[in-house]
Amino acid sequence: MADVLPLVEARLRSALGEPDARAAVTFLGTDRVEVLRFQEGDIVRYATLGMSAQPMADPTAVLADPVKGPRAELVLSVRSGLAETDKVLRPLAVLAASPQVEGVVVAPGASLDVGEPLWPGAPFTSVLVAEPGGLVEDLELDEPLDPVRFLPLLPMTPNEAAFKRVHGAQVLQERWLTSGTDLRDPSRRSVPLD
Repeated sequence: MADVLPLVEARLRSALGEPDARAAVTFLGTDRVEVLRFQEGDIVRYATLGMSAQPMADPTAVLADPVKGPRAELVLSVRSGLAETDKVLRPLAVLAASPQVEGVVVAPGASLDVGEPLWPGAPFTSVLVAEPGGLVEDLELDEPLDPVRFLPLLPMTPNEAAFKRVHGAQVLQERWLTSGTDLRDPSRRSVPLD
């Protein structure tokens, strides 16, 4: 079976350019997860590399299929120079390791919470997983492997996360859209929710 990570990194480079920094995190009992940083104008993008090495397994399955199952990497885009966003590397690696550690399947519409600010002083402790395909196209792999999807992460304030739990991801995204929310602003306030 071909190693998918070199193909994933090549897809990230073709879509986002050359990374200007990378860091690796290894958690006990999991594969190594790298986070690559790409700078484009005033936007900095952080992309995980390693989450897609293994397919995500259905947490209710008795045995995890080593071949079939969804594969993904995470991409976070924020405005640079407004906060210490480089400190997001460890929280991103934690989120990328969650399918191995907690047996969760990360999919669009899901909320992921790290339980602490994403970076020092950040008003966000969680993210909404958005639909893939806009920034980085899915990476098709040879059968029977599922494609690798590059899932954008949208930071949520605790109030937005609570609103999303009650009303759903679609309603929260509509609220962001109608309010003209800059989801890349690393220090933005919560969208009005009443």
